[in-house]
Amino acid sequence: MFKDSIIGLIDFFYPPFRKIMNLQTFRYAACGGGNTLLDIFLYWVAFHFVLNGQDLHLPFVTISAKIAAFLMSFAISFPTGYFLNKNIVFPGSSLQGRVQLFRYFLLVVICIVLNYVFITLFVDRFGIYPTVAKALTTIVVVSFSYLTQKKFTFKIENAGDESPASATEGK
Repeated sequence: MFKDSIIGLIDFFYPPFRKIMNLQTFRYAACGGGNTLLDIFLYWVAFHFVLNGQDLHLPFVTISAKIAAFLMSFAISFPTGYFLNKNIVFPGSSLQGRVQLFRYFLLVVICIVLNYVFITLFVDRFGIYPTVAKALTTIVVVSFSYLTQKKFTFKIENAGDESPASATEGK
């Protein structure tokens, strides 16, 4: 029921984008964009209101406020992102849920590393302004993430290139 409401809301906004992307890509953009906004908002709340900008002192380690806020927001945005991708964007995957979850976690870790590598490369090596470097990095990482999720994390066995999302486009 919740899943159907999300699909209905996303698909309502799809028609103007029909000529430039298929339904699955639009759902990926909508879910990914929404989850990214949620993650940024949660990070802001955690950093400013939960941690008050102060480092988190645990018995054996101190975690900087910026990293502790990241971990707090990640604890919510990771399962939310997995749910959205599994149930909204790639619902036809024949892989078992635990396999999908492991692959999704692996992909997220790789994307975090790619963000670090590309931002560092663009800023430190090529002298690109940090905000522009982040935008370029986002294009590379999101493209990699979409293709990896489609072909690996939520792969559809023996279905060719047709996915349930693209099969329902004309309906």
